[in-house]
Amino acid sequence: MSLEIKVPAVGESITEVTLAQWLKQDGDYVEMDENIAELESDKATFELPAEKAGILKIIAQEGDTLEIGAVVCTIEDGDTPAGGTDKKEEAPAANAETSPAPAATNEPESPHSYASGTASPAAAKILREKGIALTGIEGTGKDGRITKEDAEKAQAAPTTAKSESKPAAPVATTATPVAGTRNERREKMTSLRKTIAKRLVSVKNETAMLTTFNEVNMQPIMDLRAKYKDTFKEKHGVGLGFMSFFTKAVTTALKEWPAVNARIEENEIVYSDFCDVSIAVSAPKGLVVPVIRNAESMSLHQIEKEIITLATKARDNKLTIDEMTGGTFTITNGGVFGSMMSTPIINAPQSAILGMHNIVQRPIAENGQVVIRPMMYIALSYDHRIIDGRESVSFLVRVKQLLEDPARLLLEV
Repeated sequence: MSLEIKVPAVGESITEVTLAQWLKQDGDYVEMDENIAELESDKATFELPAEKAGILKIIAQEGDTLEIGAVVCTIEDGDTPAGGTDKKEEAPAANAETSPAPAATNEPESPHSYASGTASPAAAKILREKGIALTGIEGTGKDGRITKEDAEKAQAAPTTAKSESKPAAPVATTATPVAGTRNERREKMTSLRKTIAKRLVSVKNETAMLTTFNEVNMQPIMDLRAKYKDTFKEKHGVGLGFMSFFTKAVTTALKEWPAVNARIEENEIVYSDFCDVSIAVSAPKGLVVPVIRNAESMSLHQIEKEIITLATKARDNKLTIDEMTGGTFTITNGGVFGSMMSTPIINAPQSAILGMHNIVQRPIAENGQVVIRPMMYIALSYDHRIIDGRESVSFLVRVKQLLEDPARLLLEV
């Protein structure tokens, strides 16, 4: 007796998924609850388990888009994998033995061709390069065949009294060869990539997005990390990174400028008194933004541990839909890839996103003197429909103050 394995319901807003990969082959024996395939929705990737032990019979193929409830495969009763000889591999060998090789032929090509019949190959090449037609050229070879000497003479004097009344033949052009390989390949867009594309275009078209910039002297934070990183890791088991400082600075500034933490729903503005901070992470199948819940109430080491947990799940494609939805503000760090400055796109339905960039040693004026400091540009992209210029600039200045004086984060001043 066979059992149909169907696409399970994975979320209220998800109506279809893509079959990303089969983890088992057709005819394999699978155990109950063993993962047999990976399904990909527009928000997350999840595994499909076998609902009973038996022989797998694949129905849907990799890359297929399936609706919720569609049959993916069946599992037949059985104890061993399906046998059989791979006849596809034997067929070419058999055909190679029985099929005779094509017989060689010396028959000439069409007499109208440059290469045979009326012109020798060498003569045809000369005439083809010069764009000279065969008509009007008298061959001196056997049976009137045009020889190489005939073609060279025609090249030297292509115009004759006989051919003056006829239009000149068009000069043949040959494409210039390009060095190196020029291969192309096509890949079907995944559901996740299609959703990312649609959402980013939607944000650009449907919001009044604007970006404001500032710069941060990272020396105080770098000094603090250098002083306490060993003690911090020994006590909490995680390293002290920049992201925890930025998250704490953002949550403090969001309390002071709540519009930056708000969103628009139809004709209403929804203000959140909590800070669910989305952290942009580059995963194997695209950009994802897992959420740190109630980040405003977390300490530096709690934030660091949560970031590690979420980033690890993202790299392993183990994030759940709940872990990627519901954020109120996003932080993205393009600096890890070397970006010096950018204008990040808002993560809808949020109203703002903070972009971090790389740290570069630059000369700045400090107490009337030019000094070298590790500087970082920061960018805040925001929806001008809900956030005014005063709020956006003041928010970014506040983040700068907190980062350049980390003691403010602990004293909340």
